[in-house]
Amino acid sequence: MLQNKVILGSEEWCSFPELGIPTIKARVDSGAKTSAMHAINIAPFIKNDANWVKFDINPIQNNIKTIIHCEAPLVDKRIVKSSSGFREHRYVIQTSIKLGDIKWPIEMTLTNRDSMGFRMLLGREAMSGRVLVDPEEKYMLGQPTTEALKELYQNSEKATSGLRIGLLASNPELYSNKRIMEAGEMRGHEMHFLNIKECYMKLDAKTPEIHYRGGKILNQFDAIIPRIRPSITFYGCALTRQFEALKVFVLNSATAITQSRDKLYSLQLLLNNGIDIPTTGFANSPLDTDNLIKMVGGSPLIVKLLEGTQGKGVVLAETKKAAESVINAFKSLNANILVQEFIKEANGKDIRCFVIDGKVVAAIQREAMPGEFRANIHLGGTASIIKVTAEEKKIAIKAAKAMDLKVAGVDIIRSSKGPLLLEVNSSPGLEGIEGATNKDIAGEMIRAIEKNFKIVS
Repeated sequence: MLQNKVILGSEEWCSFPELGIPTIKARVDSGAKTSAMHAINIAPFIKNDANWVKFDINPIQNNIKTIIHCEAPLVDKRIVKSSSGFREHRYVIQTSIKLGDIKWPIEMTLTNRDSMGFRMLLGREAMSGRVLVDPEEKYMLGQPTTEALKELYQNSEKATSGLRIGLLASNPELYSNKRIMEAGEMRGHEMHFLNIKECYMKLDAKTPEIHYRGGKILNQFDAIIPRIRPSITFYGCALTRQFEALKVFVLNSATAITQSRDKLYSLQLLLNNGIDIPTTGFANSPLDTDNLIKMVGGSPLIVKLLEGTQGKGVVLAETKKAAESVINAFKSLNANILVQEFIKEANGKDIRCFVIDGKVVAAIQREAMPGEFRANIHLGGTASIIKVTAEEKKIAIKAAKAMDLKVAGVDIIRSSKGPLLLEVNSSPGLEGIEGATNKDIAGEMIRAIEKNFKIVS
């Protein structure tokens, strides 16, 4: 019925009593199905055995100093497509909106609307049956003065200024990258995802620069977190090195990442630091294949491509004949390989220790699928919590230090000779280890940056 409906203009001020938001300007858009509110530092949690979400909001446009801490029941998490076609996973909350003297419950999504003109978008689902819109009008229900806004928000918290941190990576949808972005925002930092392929640099003695596609200069960062996939190591490390030249703190240096990606060099570095590895052989010529196999104790043995990653390019040769065939096949392709003794007693299991800033913050045991010898999670391996020994912790910390990595995934195998180091990863994945241990590894990475800037947690 017409007389029971609120008449709104294209812009209105509304409030959310349950969220503690006294007033916020909204864009009234009947063309949008879903309502959306600006939110940062979004984090789900359990309250009274129910799913809730907490988040922060800067309710006044162009004012990042005024901040309200909110929490609300979590209804859903769904994909929302913006008017520009961008798809985004968003948390959906339920709360009450108040327009004038009328209050009713609505659902709305949470998203960062810093680039939008309004902190709040009121969509047609929230208005259905209750609202009529006159698009030619604005502020039909009144508008607060600047003084009134100051009065309303005088007791709200003033946001502390965080660091400006860039995540240098390739895929913003990757679990690890999303978690690092979330963890940084949760701790009050300004996080930026920097796609490696969209960065380019200016080499100049006086004014070196890094540019982002479109011409934006990226020289004002406090810290960079490099997450460089192996296929783009050369360019990713060149960018990291450029940030280092600009005196930006990097969580892992370009030199450390580069040497960690060279399997042979990294094993030589580890051995030079007194860290035991499975017996390993390396040769240039197929003529040395027979002696190479004898050198590592014969078959069965492991053949590894130096350029391989996540278990790819790793072959188990069960007989001498199979080993000869695999080695010679790789050699015929001019591929560099390592030959390594097979630790049968490990039974398809290894230990991943996650080292951050000289400390093992979490550890899991990875177990290969039946019939598989590689325990990598990417290859279907399973992860479980394990208590690592003091010796295994010592090896992991020593290995990360030898490689000069502040963040490292250190893979260890248990053998009859004691723990042996398999590999050190400079961009270890977070999904398997966070899922198994329920630890905030991404948050630990952000804390390592804060520690460098002497920010007290």
